[in-house]
Amino acid sequence: MTDTATDTGLTEEAAADFRQKCVDFMEQHGKRSGAPTYEESQDFLAAAAEAGLAGLPIAKEFGGGGLTLAHEKIWREVKANYSFMEAEFIISHGMCMPMLAEYGTKEQKERFLPDNISGKTLWCQMFSEPGAGSDVASLQTKAELDGDEWVLNGQKVWTTLAHKSDYGLVVARTDPDQVKHAGISMFIVDMKGPGMEIRPIHQIDGGNHFNEVFFSDARIPKDWLVGDLNAGWKLATAMLMYERVAIGAAGAGKINQPTYKMLLSAAKENGSIENPIIRDQLMQIYSMETAKALVAMRTRAEMKAGKTPGPGGSLGKLFSSVIAWKMRSIFLEMAGPSSIAWEGDGEAQGSERQRILLNSFQSGIAGGTDEIQRNIIGDRVLGLPREPSVDRGVPFRELKVGTQAG
Repeated sequence: MTDTATDTGLTEEAAADFRQKCVDFMEQHGKRSGAPTYEESQDFLAAAAEAGLAGLPIAKEFGGGGLTLAHEKIWREVKANYSFMEAEFIISHGMCMPMLAEYGTKEQKERFLPDNISGKTLWCQMFSEPGAGSDVASLQTKAELDGDEWVLNGQKVWTTLAHKSDYGLVVARTDPDQVKHAGISMFIVDMKGPGMEIRPIHQIDGGNHFNEVFFSDARIPKDWLVGDLNAGWKLATAMLMYERVAIGAAGAGKINQPTYKMLLSAAKENGSIENPIIRDQLMQIYSMETAKALVAMRTRAEMKAGKTPGPGGSLGKLFSSVIAWKMRSIFLEMAGPSSIAWEGDGEAQGSERQRILLNSFQSGIAGGTDEIQRNIIGDRVLGLPREPSVDRGVPFRELKVGTQAG
């Protein structure tokens, strides 16, 4: 093999050696089928960190691999042949880790990134509130400085894995006299600290991934502010971009059609594969997932080291939701009531397919609704005129939002 540079920035020999290292690691620590447990994900990340395969583009001094995005691309391609081992850490690693790496202070990186990268700690993000869902900038949770500590009061909702998380990133109102998109700041929060109350939201499939989080005079150190004071909307936007890439490009590394394969297996089992309409629908899913994989790979390729992804991430996120809607329609037609229900009680009774279908309803909400994604694509990708805004230039405390509406 020649020692010439390839388009990945690595020599062919170096790329081949690194790929083999990734394959050897996955053969030992990965799974070929089935979703990993939370404990299996933790063990996987700990082993990956030990092998220098976790947080690849992040500097070694902060617990990363100290390698390049070319190495990261190869790592993703190899992992795509196995089960998604970091599923429970998609927010912790897909959103919180890059935010800390890009916007955190040196002290914050030294303290928090190594344990985040290795899976020793789990992180969540807290944006949505009962009165601030799609319009997150209307949030009312407030943070007030008291000496060397910030005091947080308010409520967040739909916080994924808050009940398991050690730390979280939260946006809170720090200056209500500014317009709603200003006067917001981002903070690191100890999820197990005093003044924190977490209430699980029970889901239709028996799980409780989502939670309500209440802050009652919750105190955090002054230096746990992320980025500049009152610049939280910029950081929140950046974090949402990371989230949409994480969701839309989950497991991206090669062209793959997991939903098609799941539906094809079900169609063969119940005989509906002989139905020409079902076969046509399956090929639609196949084509859509192939296109989504290509978009995800392009999005990953366009991300520059240390830079926040752009609005193009909304394309993959929206397409994921469109595929989920299509999948539900096909599965319901193909399997009828058995596609969403099972006999027996308890979380262990439901099949993986049924849980995928039931959980798919969140795809059009989590990370920003489909309507929000279309607005972003129209405004920031296609350059279409923005929707009219009636609260531009108005101080937040004068707006009729949330509990201020009364």
